[in-house]
Amino acid sequence: MTRVQLAQQHLQQGRADLAIPLLRQQLEQAPQDAMAWKLAGFAWHEEQYETEAVHAFSQAFVLQDSDASTLMALAQSRFLAGYSAVDQFYQLTTLTPDDLNAYRGLALALAADGEYSLAEQLLVQNLAAHPLWLDGHKLLSSMRFTSGDSSHFSDNYQQACAQQPTNLKLWLDWFRCHAQLKQWSHCERILALAEQHCGGQLQLTLARLFVAAESGDHAKAALLFTETTRVQDPVRAMALTRFQLRHGDVKAAEQSALPWLQTTSATVFWPYLCLIWRLLGDRRAKWLDTESMQVKAFDLQLSSNELNLLCAVIRSLHTAKAPFAEQSVRGGTQTDQHILLRHEKPLQQLKHKLKTAVKSYVEQLPAAVAAHPLLGRTRDRALQGRCRFSGSWSTLLKTQGFNVSHTHPSGWLSAALHLEIPAAEQLGRAPAGWLQFGAPPAELQLPLDPQLQHQPQAGTLVLFPSTLWHNTVPFESGERLTLAFDIEPQPFISGEPG
Repeated sequence: MTRVQLAQQHLQQGRADLAIPLLRQQLEQAPQDAMAWKLAGFAWHEEQYETEAVHAFSQAFVLQDSDASTLMALAQSRFLAGYSAVDQFYQLTTLTPDDLNAYRGLALALAADGEYSLAEQLLVQNLAAHPLWLDGHKLLSSMRFTSGDSSHFSDNYQQACAQQPTNLKLWLDWFRCHAQLKQWSHCERILALAEQHCGGQLQLTLARLFVAAESGDHAKAALLFTETTRVQDPVRAMALTRFQLRHGDVKAAEQSALPWLQTTSATVFWPYLCLIWRLLGDRRAKWLDTESMQVKAFDLQLSSNELNLLCAVIRSLHTAKAPFAEQSVRGGTQTDQHILLRHEKPLQQLKHKLKTAVKSYVEQLPAAVAAHPLLGRTRDRALQGRCRFSGSWSTLLKTQGFNVSHTHPSGWLSAALHLEIPAAEQLGRAPAGWLQFGAPPAELQLPLDPQLQHQPQAGTLVLFPSTLWHNTVPFESGERLTLAFDIEPQPFISGEPG
């Protein structure tokens, strides 16, 4: 087996770290090996060293300048690393003019370069020709909303549904745009139109059920839950769990949520079961969150100069005028790309410190517990200093801004690094501006207080389980800048649920 073949095998087995030295050796001896450069790009990307991936893909494309897959990899890598990728995506649209992913990438790259009107125009043109392009619709509506258009951000869906009235997916995506914002009257109108054109589809019934349960139409929700008793669907189960909690039927909520722990939707239901067990006085609540809750703070020893450089880079990325509809930010903005993949030196230096803190956190975890969402997973990547960030972003909260209580179903560990905190006289009376753990979503109106409150300090990282409810408290004035991230879950020791 050649070095390149062995490297390829390591990549397929999820061990990009073992592929990299083999590919380095190969490229020292054969610097014109385009395949080795391309594999090196994928290996660096898998290990989340995006700047190195850009270099490798660039070398591969020099050697194969008509290969569309290499150009796509280069364009995406440049975009992720925070470099301009407009030229590469534009070139890709000429190489593969029928590939809508190339146009989506070009729109994102244009927006990242501040060319919002060109990005919007590009999406509008392509959607006119391809009204069923769901990814394009989602991107356009999101770009319009975060640019401050709260009235017409979903007009593209309305136009597409008029052109393709029997396409259920279009109607459902349009519905979700407004459901995320809890615009229930909009949702009702969209669903009524969808039913006229698509008939009584189960997905539309579940959407109506969701709206009724979340908007407070208790009689209608109860009727729809009865009609769909035989339906096994996580959306229905979650809506029912929340509905039962709102009505104080805690034992019934437990029975609705428990079966889903054996499925791939488990991470969505664990946080609700913790609330349920706390309400019932069930000791499993402490088993789930552990006695100490595993919330740990780390002083990253960032100098004032390091903090200033970090804040300058991160503030430059806050270009949106409104937060994303699906996120937890209220009264502020959130960045849209994976910050810790970017090329800027302050961010790269920070990433090393964060990996060290994650390793220290994992080293201090209690012994493994089978099927536990935090303690039941393998830990080798984190202990090797190779943890993968499944997402990283920044929030900038302004006067009276806050994060609603939420969890991170796609993460294993989550974190908040406080970068700028208003002065005490700006914050207001404690716990204004603090980070809280264990408070349930306010709309459920549950008689549960936060279990833990953390006073933020600039340069302090707080790590905690991704299943733990957390929120921030509104503050009187000033700005609160934070970098947050999730650590990608590793496999369960005892096998995956479901």
